[in-house]
Amino acid sequence: QVQLVESGGGDAHSGGSLVLNCAGSGTGFRLHQTAWYRQVQGKAREMVARFFRGGTTQYADFAQGRFTVSQDSAKNEAALEMRNLLPEDTGVYYCNMDGHVGHGTQVTVSS
Repeated sequence: QVQLVESGGGDAHSGGSLVLNCAGSGTGFRLHQTAWYRQVQGKAREMVARFFRGGTTQYADFAQGRFTVSQDSAKNEAALEMRNLLPEDTGVYYCNMDGHVGHGTQVTVSS
């Protein structure tokens, strides 16, 4: 059974930064690609960023230029660095590793 543990969420001021981390574990688990999603109040869950096998990345328009996704496949770890945070970035952020989803971590940005 694969388990994901997310960390790094918390409070930030507008313009601040946070780094979210995700660690996967489980017998035989080998990380190939990671996706980060978020659930903002009143909106459907949306994709934030993806890290594909081979190193290609993809970002939502709102994340482009502000967020950076990274992955260490050897360690089954991934990270989402978020800079220039805005109040509208407030929400629960979820890590998805090869289809396995974590419980989410809360990010709250105050103006």
